[in-house]
Amino acid sequence: MRIVNVPLGHRSYAIKVGGGLLSRLGAECAPLKLGRRCAVITDSNVSKHFSKAALKSLSASGFQPVLITVPAGEKSKRIAMVEKCYDQLAAHRLERKSFIVALGGGVVGDLAGFVAATYLRGISFVQVPTTLLAQVDSSVGGKTGVNLRAGKNLVGAFYQPQLVLCDLDALKTLPKREYISGLAEIIKYGIICDAILFAQLERNLPKLLQRDTATLAAVIARCCEIKADVVGQDETENGLRAILNFGHTIGHAIENSSGYGKFLHGEAIAIGQVAAAKLSHEILGLSSHDVARIEKLFAQVGLPVKIKLSVAQREKLFAAMKLDKKVSDGEIKFVLAKKIGKVEFGCKVPVETIERVLNGG
Repeated sequence: MRIVNVPLGHRSYAIKVGGGLLSRLGAECAPLKLGRRCAVITDSNVSKHFSKAALKSLSASGFQPVLITVPAGEKSKRIAMVEKCYDQLAAHRLERKSFIVALGGGVVGDLAGFVAATYLRGISFVQVPTTLLAQVDSSVGGKTGVNLRAGKNLVGAFYQPQLVLCDLDALKTLPKREYISGLAEIIKYGIICDAILFAQLERNLPKLLQRDTATLAAVIARCCEIKADVVGQDETENGLRAILNFGHTIGHAIENSSGYGKFLHGEAIAIGQVAAAKLSHEILGLSSHDVARIEKLFAQVGLPVKIKLSVAQREKLFAAMKLDKKVSDGEIKFVLAKKIGKVEFGCKVPVETIERVLNGG
């Protein structure tokens, strides 16, 4: 088992990466001095595979768990679903010392984390991410939230978990499309922070695609180290943490403007990252060689690298971009790369340049 610490003073916590960790959920929660009552929030897909094991492990360690299941998919990330969770927590009489276990992918983690942050003005929660994308990204760092019709994650809170358990065995049941989607966030870490990691991904891609356990353990732990370091320096995204949004300005707008669910998050941000690389070439002088390496790696993984847009779709996309949380004084600002492994945030990009890149120019 690999352990990565997120350094946030008295709110620091551990990310544990390894096989068989779900069966240890109760034992791992026991030292955290949490209340006996807890709720496992999961979705209808994940529940079939993992809820029984989670409830059994918690019960064996003396906890009194209840199961709350929400429909699978991005559409559960909304205020109406938060209210349904509140009602069930209240019905089961969860108290201030009680806690929530977020068992699932990014949607469940964001939803359950936001519920934990706001129920009774905040109760403890534990992340048990079951998708690759959630293990390397959304479960770490304390961002929680839900979507509005106007845009993705526009309502939320910074609220840190007590523990993150990344069970590599959970990835074995992941559909191929979901697994590949998670690789988009892994590639992102190489682009923004670690040229050596990026080169390793190029070299070890066949093993990653085969879900080789040793390769996955090393890569997931490295991604968590990078994110933990960034979050430790800038928890609430006042500066440096913005680099984690490489490719997300366009990616989130694609998700929103095309209707949540058409593109998986990783698919949308793959397109966004390739576009951001091309913008980086024009604005910061990222070499053509590095742009080609980035596009090639996403393509080899099996992720989309471009999107065809009609005039109406492009207008919708830009409208969604202007509602992004990273917009300041009406200006769309981007994270752009100077070279693989080094990025800058807060970069202004002319609208015509964005349009040209999205149109394949």
